[in-house]
Amino acid sequence: MNKFYRAMKAMFGKLFKLLFRVKIINPENEVLDRPYIVCCNHTSLFDVVVISLAMKTQIRYMAKKEVFKVPILSSFVKAMGAYPVDRKKGGAAAIKKTLEILKDGSCVGIFPQGTRHKKVDPRTTEIKDGIGMIAARSGVGILPVCIRTKKNKLKFFRRTEFVIGKYIPPEEIAFPELGGREKYREISQLAFSKVCDMNDEGRALPQPQEKRELTDDKNSK
Repeated sequence: MNKFYRAMKAMFGKLFKLLFRVKIINPENEVLDRPYIVCCNHTSLFDVVVISLAMKTQIRYMAKKEVFKVPILSSFVKAMGAYPVDRKKGGAAAIKKTLEILKDGSCVGIFPQGTRHKKVDPRTTEIKDGIGMIAARSGVGILPVCIRTKKNKLKFFRRTEFVIGKYIPPEEIAFPELGGREKYREISQLAFSKVCDMNDEGRALPQPQEKRELTDDKNSK
């Protein structure tokens, strides 16, 4: 974790946690001693902010190269851990850079849905195989996390639950009987299914208002 990132998190972390009302669930599941891929659902431009607030580890992300041409913004996104990707040249360069980052011991964040899907159940969305390819080629594990919100939409001053799932070690996603795209697809589906499971669990839990109503009913008896 670089000094600038640490300083920004210390300065603005409490403010953003207040804005998004972030509650971290299962923080003990975060892995701190090895590189891995964070697999998360994607609902908002602020998803990266929520992940950065909730995790002790600095997670790095791809960002389109045009962002790095803006002087002040370029310095900021670099310090925050983003790295450039040239979309016109396809995904090969992005995959190569991501593999290098993992090899160097850093963690990367990937949204298998590819783009934002607000107000949509993540289980109903299509996912890309990139996370499976990178996991297979790098030999690292995957940490599934879920940004859980009302109606699957991140919103200021609305309760946001950041759920950290169980780490999936490399041996559980090796799938030696499979190869190529089939393997990448299987890994991607497995990792994202864990994210969807966590999102489904949130629907079954009583919401804050529901808890208060249950308490009132109990006290009235």
